[in-house]
Amino acid sequence: MGSYTTRRGVRTGATMWRALSDGPEKRIAPDGVMDLMWFQDRLVVAGPDTRTVIVPTHAGKVTWGLQLAPGVAYALLGVPAHELTERRVELSELVVLPRHDGWSFEDNAADALERVFIALWTRADPELSVLRLATSLDRAAREGLSVRETAELHDLSERSLRRLSNRLFGYGPKTLMRIHRFQHALHLARAGLPLSSAAATAGYADQAHFNRESKRLTGQTPTTLTRVA
Repeated sequence: MGSYTTRRGVRTGATMWRALSDGPEKRIAPDGVMDLMWFQDRLVVAGPDTRTVIVPTHAGKVTWGLQLAPGVAYALLGVPAHELTERRVELSELVVLPRHDGWSFEDNAADALERVFIALWTRADPELSVLRLATSLDRAAREGLSVRETAELHDLSERSLRRLSNRLFGYGPKTLMRIHRFQHALHLARAGLPLSSAAATAGYADQAHFNRESKRLTGQTPTTLTRVA
């Protein structure tokens, strides 16, 4: 069976994850997050997704990842997130890779990912005010605020908000909100909450609304997704 586990990085405090494949492909549902990954012996940036991506792999293959906090991918790579939407791009195509003398992915992939992240952060020296804004926009989306409410909260026009959201997240604030709402409902359902209750708690009008959104984002129903988790 495949598995997915997470923990906090020792060096950075970032969310680290380890995925073990149980078959010839892996279905990745949209989650509103970009990742730096050690995937098939390569450093890869996973861009934002608006639909399920099917990644070829094989049983027993392990992938390590580091979740990039809101706005961090753009700050470190200098590439607008919308240019990476639905893509998996080798890090070397985006930036000059940091040197890694004395450590290797073969010995400790999680530690190596953190070291790469730290090197990129040091090189980019990101503007913290921009990252704080990205975090606030992401929080608004998780709380289910509308585009108008989010724009007013951050003293932005709706047009400026959409441009900024595309640059930081890869899509507009409405799409980001929908993805977070879907993931929240799915998490509740996988934890054992009835689908109707999970849908209502996450902010859907009803279970049918949750079903439609799940089919739009993943091509599968919540029932199927909770069964294969």
